[in-house]
Amino acid sequence: MLTIHLHSLIFRSFHGMFKEEKILGNDFEVNMDVSFEVKEKITRLQQSVDYVSLHALIKEVMDQPTPLLETVVQELAERVRLFDEKIKAVSINIKKLNPPIVNFQGTVGISYSIIF
Repeated sequence: MLTIHLHSLIFRSFHGMFKEEKILGNDFEVNMDVSFEVKEKITRLQQSVDYVSLHALIKEVMDQPTPLLETVVQELAERVRLFDEKIKAVSINIKKLNPPIVNFQGTVGISYSIIF
C-alpha cells in the first residue's frame, strides 16, 4: 500500500453546536491519509491519487457548517471513497484549535479511519 498524506491543513470553519461557533467560527486542523495498492512503478499522476484535488474536496466539506465533527469526518470519508476507486483506506483527524471552553489550553478533535 502507498499512502498519501495531507497534514496540518488549516481551515476557518463554522462547525459546532453552540451559537457562538456558528457566528464566530473556529480554526480547524485537518490531517488526512489515503492509501491505495501499488501494482507497478508509478510514473504518471493517473497511477496515483491527486492530492491537489483531495485538498479541494476537503476544503469544500470544511466550508459547509455542520454541528458535529463526527458528521464532518464521515462525510469526508464518503466523499474520498467516491473520489477515486483506487483508494482502499482513509484516516482523518480534525482538531478544533480554539474550543469554546473557559480557561482551556490545548485542542479537541476527532479521528476516523475506514477501509473500503
